[in-house]
Amino acid sequence: MPQTALITGITGQDGSYLSELLLKKGYNVHGIVRRASIEDPVHRLHRLGHILEDIELHPGSLESYPSLYEIVRKVSPDEIYHLGAQSFVSYSFEDEFSTINTNLNGTHYMLSTFRQCAPEARFYFAGSSEMFGKVKNVPQTEDTPFHPRSAYGISKVAGFHITRNYREAYGLYTASGILFNHESPRRGYEFVTRKITSHAAAISKGKAKELILGNLDAERDWGHAQDYVHAMWLMLQKDEADDYVIATGTTNTVRKFCELAFEHVGLDYRNYVKTDSKLFRPAEVAALQGDANKAEESLGWRPTKTFQNLVIEMVEHDLAQI
Repeated sequence: MPQTALITGITGQDGSYLSELLLKKGYNVHGIVRRASIEDPVHRLHRLGHILEDIELHPGSLESYPSLYEIVRKVSPDEIYHLGAQSFVSYSFEDEFSTINTNLNGTHYMLSTFRQCAPEARFYFAGSSEMFGKVKNVPQTEDTPFHPRSAYGISKVAGFHITRNYREAYGLYTASGILFNHESPRRGYEFVTRKITSHAAAISKGKAKELILGNLDAERDWGHAQDYVHAMWLMLQKDEADDYVIATGTTNTVRKFCELAFEHVGLDYRNYVKTDSKLFRPAEVAALQGDANKAEESLGWRPTKTFQNLVIEMVEHDLAQI
């Protein structure tokens, strides 16, 4: 019998790549989506268009415990990947309440339905490097203290702790991946990386004139989403559940991202990129760098794609879009 996986956040970047990976491994793949997504598949399901016939989608909401309960009971999954969240950090400063409510309650609801309806399953929680925030040491490991600097980071810390509590209190298989920034051509346009690559492509084609950004000196540990969803799957194949940092171990600035993206289309970013202090975060996270040694030793996981190749892949995709 093939394994059955249930994914929240299946319409996002990670959800689409994870769905492809699981299908290749012979899984039956199910996803939870808002009803509006099913009613408007062209716009809301565009990342899944090529595999829609191979997966099964269920209308539900992370804010509705009854809908989640019914879906988990019906699907009876072997593996649950909880990726769904309000994940745009800047927006979490504008609406702290909905970010915390959606992310924390959604995680709690999913854990509770998992415990009630599919306790033999394995559960993955999508943590984030934003949990570290104002870091105490560089690079960050699984033992680095959390000091989140946004409502998003706070919600992820709370989700991490409640996920671990379900493992320790109820003996359930729950694993958390503390994933550092991971990008791809499927990244949303609101994120700084896609903002950069789409504007570099547009400016090179005469479709735009400039790009306005915030802090160009912020440093991040950027990897490719395809590598990172593979790590998610590996975590649920271990005999015992645990928590892992997933990162490349190298950092680059937003400025460097701009430089590579514009250089690929034959332009100097300094002629087109401007900064606006209004786009700086109220509480900035200056530098995040992960240490994924535990994942390498325990899971055999290593990133396969370089930072430069990631940037070029994204720019090439955005050029093709134009």
